[in-house]
Amino acid sequence: MRYLIILITLTLSIGAIAQDIPVYSGKFNAIDRLLEPPSPYRTASGAPGEDYWQQRADYKIKASIDENTNELVGEETITYFNNSPHDLKFLWLNIEQNVNRKGNEDFGDVMGGVKDSISSLQMQYLVRPIDFPAGTDIQWIRDANGKDLDYIVNNTLLRINLPQPLMSGQNITFSIKWKNYITDRAKFLLSREGYEYFPEDDNKVFLLGHWFPRMAVYNDTEGWQNKQFRRLGEFALEFGDYEVELTVPEDHIVAGTGVLTNESEVLSKVQRERMEKARQSFEGQLFIVTPDEARSNEAAKSTDTKTWKFSAKNVRDVAFASSRKFIWDAMAVKLPTNTVMAMSFYPKEGLPVWTEESTNGVKQALEVYSEATFDYPYPVAISVNTSNIGMEFPMISFNGGRPVNGQISEQARRGMTSTIIHEVGHNWFPMIVSSDERKWMWMDEGLNTFLHQRTLAERYPQWSSTQPKDIIPFMMGDQKTLRPVMTNSDNDLLFQMGANFYQKPTVGLQMLRQTIVGKELFDIAFKEYANRWKYKHPNPSDFFRTLEDGTATDLDWFFKGWFFTTETVDIDLAEVKWFQLKEEQATVENKQQKGNTKRISGSGKSASANDFSDGPQPFTLTPTSDGSYGQFLSRLDESKMRDQLSGKHIYELTFENKGGLVMPVIIEWTYADGTKEMQQLPAEIWRLNEAKVTKTFLKEKEVASIAIDPNQQLPDINMTNNVFPRKEQTDKFEEMKDE
Repeated sequence: MRYLIILITLTLSIGAIAQDIPVYSGKFNAIDRLLEPPSPYRTASGAPGEDYWQQRADYKIKASIDENTNELVGEETITYFNNSPHDLKFLWLNIEQNVNRKGNEDFGDVMGGVKDSISSLQMQYLVRPIDFPAGTDIQWIRDANGKDLDYIVNNTLLRINLPQPLMSGQNITFSIKWKNYITDRAKFLLSREGYEYFPEDDNKVFLLGHWFPRMAVYNDTEGWQNKQFRRLGEFALEFGDYEVELTVPEDHIVAGTGVLTNESEVLSKVQRERMEKARQSFEGQLFIVTPDEARSNEAAKSTDTKTWKFSAKNVRDVAFASSRKFIWDAMAVKLPTNTVMAMSFYPKEGLPVWTEESTNGVKQALEVYSEATFDYPYPVAISVNTSNIGMEFPMISFNGGRPVNGQISEQARRGMTSTIIHEVGHNWFPMIVSSDERKWMWMDEGLNTFLHQRTLAERYPQWSSTQPKDIIPFMMGDQKTLRPVMTNSDNDLLFQMGANFYQKPTVGLQMLRQTIVGKELFDIAFKEYANRWKYKHPNPSDFFRTLEDGTATDLDWFFKGWFFTTETVDIDLAEVKWFQLKEEQATVENKQQKGNTKRISGSGKSASANDFSDGPQPFTLTPTSDGSYGQFLSRLDESKMRDQLSGKHIYELTFENKGGLVMPVIIEWTYADGTKEMQQLPAEIWRLNEAKVTKTFLKEKEVASIAIDPNQQLPDINMTNNVFPRKEQTDKFEEMKDE
């Protein structure tokens, strides 16, 4: 009964202020209900569980290119290991080339639809009036004994109906023969593979990605990942070992995933000697095929063929590029646990900038990403030049950016180098930390862009890199059309995709590292995530939980707001009060800045006065009554308190959350003597009131002005309400907009 009386007393005592308590929206509630629950496969800490499993597929592939018909014919043998606890009655494989067949989504309407004037290329995107062969033709599928297996093609997916279930713990070997129609990349929007034609010398560069039937993922949280490929949501694949034989015209140079195992058969003696020197060249690249040699190759087209053989271990895919136009340079990159050959392949149209930037860009990415996560484990990292693309595969990437008549602007040079770094970086996310791109694009694009921008900032300081303020225009967009980051890849609007899946997660991680958690703890936790899930299949919950596990920081409020909503950051310095104790009167002065009723955009109420010029006004500092101490017998030394307050300044600041996202509050105090002080309040100050918070500060010196987040560590969408005096901030914000 005694405790009930106390509770009733407390309830009555706060009743008078109850009307000021806002409706609680639960921004600081746990996000458990938004994530799949922990299981023996995935723990509550974000690590793989003791019963975690994943499937595996090994491939032996033989394929050939006919450059006259633009066809690739291939035959593969797949050994698929069922490591799941389930028996499988059928298998699903990806055949993404079928997306290029007429009738599939090609996003032509994003070009604006039919107008009174429309280019032929736009019309081709819209309705493909000029049709051409595309896609994959399956010729047969047979078991290890040569017996035909029943199968069904469903657009970009292939289902194999097994004559008897593949039991848990068993494996199956089967073979597929197929043909791909290699398409002209210029005829597709968002084309990642095909050939690029060069009319001047009548040659092609073949870029072959997702070019063979590949096993779909089967996992513990989804079963079969058998979502159709619609160009945006990319690939979810199993790891395995590959042995690949590629037959191409004899004068072609081939760049491919893996180690070239028959150098003596496909490279000249001079080329092999150059490769040996390049393997010891750590300071700069050497030519394996020189520009002059590449020009000679262009002139004479061989009718004979040559077979290049590659071996790749523990990768989830293989890709290759083939052309007689290729210049080839290479250098060695020494990492703490591995030496990697960084290489570039490019036509003469890439000169001179590709020689200057490409292989060096590969090196910079290898070093920064390895330091941030784990050492790059593969033997090669390759950058191939093409047009209008940036596309990643294990150990090899296809990257756009070229000079015009040998000249390139600094902006274009930055864009080209940035693309190379980004696509090489995808070796970590998702080629090794193998998240599901088809479902959660942000898990690979966002995490990769975060490290890609870090590489630019650290290794190319002369160029700009993404900062939190860069996401402001996107976050200020129409809330009716904005999607949260936690949107499936194919469900986002095409024009929002870059901001939502690349830039916004990048800014979120930058804020965690630089402002919310701090570099030391964040870097440890981020590296822990990468190492926990390398060669495995993480989900968003595994990432969120690992960051919390590794930092001992409750970040549910951040993940919920930043990833699951489209709310904005807009912290309004709504009110400023100034207090000062005057010894002779034994009072506390108070000056609440009022009187100026001019409305400020974004404030939502009357603004405070423009400055502190009127000075403080007195309030009485009264002794504490004995009753306020309850049963405590000790008392405050009120004389000492007056001494501590003597000549000092008390400022009471009221912050209003106008945007919805709770964030730390970063305060810059500028004092009357011109000195400055930075102070940061944690996001937890919003726990009891998510809309409005008042904090009181004791300062030795008189304050001249106050600025909230002046360096824009947070993407505050309205800087006009961030500073007192208010007019000073309005002027500063206008200057910033002009810049």
